[in-house]
Amino acid sequence: MAKLNCLTQKKLDAAKADEKAFSLPDGGGLGLWFDPKGGRWWRLRFRWEGKQAVMSLGTYPDTSLKLARQKRDKARQLLAAEIDPRGVMKANKKPAADAETFKAIATEFLDMQTAGAAKTTLRRFELHVFPYLGKRPIAKITAAELLAVLKRIEHKGSRETAHRVRSACGRVWRYALGSGRAERDVAADLAGQLAPVNVQSFASITDPKRIGELLRAIDGYQGLKAVTAALKLAPLVFVRPGELRAATWDEFDLDAALWTIPAKRTKAHREHLVPLSVQSVAILDELLPLTGPEGFVFPSVRTKSKCMSDNSLNAALRSLGYSKDQVVAHGFRSMASTLLHEQNYDSDHIERQLAHVEQNKVKGAYNKAKYLPQRTKMMQKWSDYLDGLKAGGNVIAIGSKAEAP
Repeated sequence: MAKLNCLTQKKLDAAKADEKAFSLPDGGGLGLWFDPKGGRWWRLRFRWEGKQAVMSLGTYPDTSLKLARQKRDKARQLLAAEIDPRGVMKANKKPAADAETFKAIATEFLDMQTAGAAKTTLRRFELHVFPYLGKRPIAKITAAELLAVLKRIEHKGSRETAHRVRSACGRVWRYALGSGRAERDVAADLAGQLAPVNVQSFASITDPKRIGELLRAIDGYQGLKAVTAALKLAPLVFVRPGELRAATWDEFDLDAALWTIPAKRTKAHREHLVPLSVQSVAILDELLPLTGPEGFVFPSVRTKSKCMSDNSLNAALRSLGYSKDQVVAHGFRSMASTLLHEQNYDSDHIERQLAHVEQNKVKGAYNKAKYLPQRTKMMQKWSDYLDGLKAGGNVIAIGSKAEAP
């Protein structure tokens, strides 16, 4: 019988690649194979069912001499028990490797989420992420690789989806961080790298300095009280102009600081909740004695039985010196979306507050209160941020996903 463990570390260190492939035997079928290009592999030769077989035990020096011998001895024990070691080692190795991939960790994470949310996120991953990054070890995926995937979505015209996928990927990375399978959240490195949602649909101001100028101009508006209040409230709540001007007092619970827009008045035909900041409640409290407590919050100048016209807010902006190419009432939504995304708030929270809902969602599964605590906190921080811009001082960033409960 061939002598076991005949290799030494000194002999391994001295061995050099040659013009032809060769091997250094260690005994028991184990040998270190060299190829002319410098590659070195541990291989184990053995007989299985009367035929010569060979299996790889790793590369050197990643697999040391000691570890290669341990693998050889384990394989020989399996052979003695009439078990093919190739199948056993393959079965043992695959789950460990797969457990580190983005797809495996994402699936593991989604299994712990509510069925509806997990199904939607999984579908996005299957369409946009798994084909490109699914098999990659999550710890080795770079921010540049993830950005390339997100840009691919963006170039298809799906900006909202790109932001949502980034947000979902961030949650997977943070989960991997907690289980020790990643060292950082690369999705967080991409804040501000995607085009803002819907910024080209309506004229809007998104530069913080110019927003401050606009808010100061609004504060100086000398028009009707109802129009003034609506103009001040619009950037704070960033609902659609039609939803704002047709609001009725019975939709508001000022004590709870909550505005419930009924389904019949929303674009998606679904009830929508708008958390009200301290600033928003103050505006409505001041208006309540003038137009409340029943009927329209912002009535027409001609009759209280109708709400203000659809041109009232835009006309007010024009009277302040802003052209239709600079800003329109609907542009307050783009303003909020852009700034909140740039400040790294969770895209799902922003999109839900904007009442952006995917058309393929089952109507009965829609949850109007989803993310409500996070959205409430976000809306207050947004109002505080706008106050800072209006004051013209140094403004601290609104917040980040890390702050959201």
